[in-house]
Amino acid sequence: MELFDVYTLFNVTPVHARGCTVWDDKGQEYLDLYGGHAVISVGHSHPRYVAALTEQLGKIGFYSNSVRNPLQEQLARRIGEVSGYEDYSLFLDNSGAESNENAAKLASFHTGKDRIIAFRRSFHGRTSGAVALTDNPAIVSPFNAHHRVTFCDLNDADGVERELAKGDVAGVIVEGIQGCGGIHVPEDRFLRDLERLCRQYGAVLILDEVQSGYGRTGKFFAHQWAGIRPGIITLGKGIANGFPCGGILIAPEFQARKGMLGTTFGGNYLACACALAVLDIIQTEHLVENAYKVGEYIKEHLPESERITDVRGRGLMLGIEFGESVAPLRQALLYDKHIFTGVAGGNMIRLLAPLCLQESEADRFLEAFNEVLAAK
Repeated sequence: MELFDVYTLFNVTPVHARGCTVWDDKGQEYLDLYGGHAVISVGHSHPRYVAALTEQLGKIGFYSNSVRNPLQEQLARRIGEVSGYEDYSLFLDNSGAESNENAAKLASFHTGKDRIIAFRRSFHGRTSGAVALTDNPAIVSPFNAHHRVTFCDLNDADGVERELAKGDVAGVIVEGIQGCGGIHVPEDRFLRDLERLCRQYGAVLILDEVQSGYGRTGKFFAHQWAGIRPGIITLGKGIANGFPCGGILIAPEFQARKGMLGTTFGGNYLACACALAVLDIIQTEHLVENAYKVGEYIKEHLPESERITDVRGRGLMLGIEFGESVAPLRQALLYDKHIFTGVAGGNMIRLLAPLCLQESEADRFLEAFNEVLAAK
């Protein structure tokens, strides 16, 4: 049997990693500025993270959600304290896509309505409902295409209000910063308008913080720059530093009933142990503050080039946009300079480094980036 060939693979085989450094099977060292799609939040193989996972595995790794799991209760308290959402509830699942599925489902339960507003260039996941909310026809199968979803333009509050006024919208889902769509940052005023409009028309505002949350932008959640409090906030990626985990934060006005949501693996002992360790590391090492500081440092020191058309993002969620394909630049960074980066579309270098990135490591990237720009 062979693997189902759906991934475009670089010819690199990582076998060891620590902090922001990865080594391949040939002993080559790489600087990781992508963190496996923003998953590595506190750095690879952090000793406290490894110890927490190892210790929990020696006790119990899994049982179903039919029994009490005190680690889930601890995690709910800790996320509430660190994020400022102590009065919200937590439901744990396995991934960002599942979180967005559950958020849309819960909004529909809560309102009794069945249409969701999403935004052009959005990405919310690859499960059935989440992919329907994603503005990319190439990944939407005929089976996924029957959900009632309307796409509006980001930062167009009037367009959103026209749709909300039709009376059938259960929720509005927006990313804290659009990731795959090109690091487009919603205007703070627009997010405040969405909060107001959803309240006015009886819809649920859902903030997808799967990629932009967990300290990446210099606030715990990206939407907190706008000073809003959504009805539902979705989590994934950096929540457990590589162990599969996701969740949703749910405002107090939502009423739970038995069986409304469910999952087999969500909130298992190992995932919770990892997620608790991540919060400990974020707090004790001041990684939210570090992410903002180092992100600003990178933006300030990027080389000037007529080929760069824009630089967008906050903290360590950055996009460097070009008026050309960035494939040659990315390959040169990887194979010549040994630096992992990402892309958005075909014309943007995307940086999603671990939150522990240091300015000295940023300097290594900046020097390499300048050299690659000059050569390509």
